[in-house]
Amino acid sequence: MVDISANLSGIHFDSCIMNASGPLDTTLDELTDIAISAAGGVVMKSCTIEAREGNPSPRYMDIEWGSINSMGLPNLGYKYYNEIVPKLKSYGKPLIASIAGVASEEYKKIVEAFNSSNVDILEINLSCPNVVGKPQIGYDFEMSEEIMNVVGDVSEKPWGVKLPPYFDFIHFEEMATILNNTKISFIVSINSIGNALFIDWRNEKVVIKPKGGFGGLGGKYIKPTALANVRKFHELLNKKIKIVGVGGIYTGIDAFEFILSGATLLQLGTSFSQEGTTIFRRISKELCQIMEKKGYTTLDDFRGKLKVIE
Repeated sequence: MVDISANLSGIHFDSCIMNASGPLDTTLDELTDIAISAAGGVVMKSCTIEAREGNPSPRYMDIEWGSINSMGLPNLGYKYYNEIVPKLKSYGKPLIASIAGVASEEYKKIVEAFNSSNVDILEINLSCPNVVGKPQIGYDFEMSEEIMNVVGDVSEKPWGVKLPPYFDFIHFEEMATILNNTKISFIVSINSIGNALFIDWRNEKVVIKPKGGFGGLGGKYIKPTALANVRKFHELLNKKIKIVGVGGIYTGIDAFEFILSGATLLQLGTSFSQEGTTIFRRISKELCQIMEKKGYTTLDDFRGKLKVIE
């Protein structure tokens, strides 16, 4: 019997596959659809102090191998998500609150609010690439460390951080050093690759409105970068820090490769947006079939055991 369950921060997930914060998770109705699906857990929309409308439309576009978006963190505000926790928890799945801010004080306020709820885990978003005029916090190592120290001081829940993609070994090493010296229990890697550009050549025009057409790249385009980030952090982080892999997971093979690279859990973003909640059952089934063919019964049988060429 194949078992694709996983544990994160002492919380048991019946399936290692769930949604990524972002698509189709803004309202209670959308989150309920996830909760009653085959997803192993439910990740809420990244929430801010005040509700946000986000960037002007069009701000999302499906493209041949994925998506481009510049959403601008549209959400209903942290108080809304705090209020719907009991309803979502009634479905019996682990519930993850995603928190976004522009300064450590904002993160502190929202974390303290969720302390009094029965949400299971906090995901601290350091990597939203599409807020106009604001840099990605995850590329500012000093500010990232400050926020993580603040969260570590006030959080009564297990927590982790959602990171942007890194591209240079020295950046992996610098961030890993910071992470290894915090109270963090996991990372989510990666968020979309920032500042991509797609062009409608027939109309000689960009395809989304915000930032002159620049937006975060998601989907199959980013899978190799996501795998590299998961693998490198698996090599550098203390083993008590788990990795949630995200970026271009469309099939059971994709899921297998992320776990082989070192991921404990998986999140689906663009693929979930495109296929809907049926994707959780499909990819779970495909992953189980691959494991059966290889003679693996649990994810631990192959997690992080990627071979290199000698």
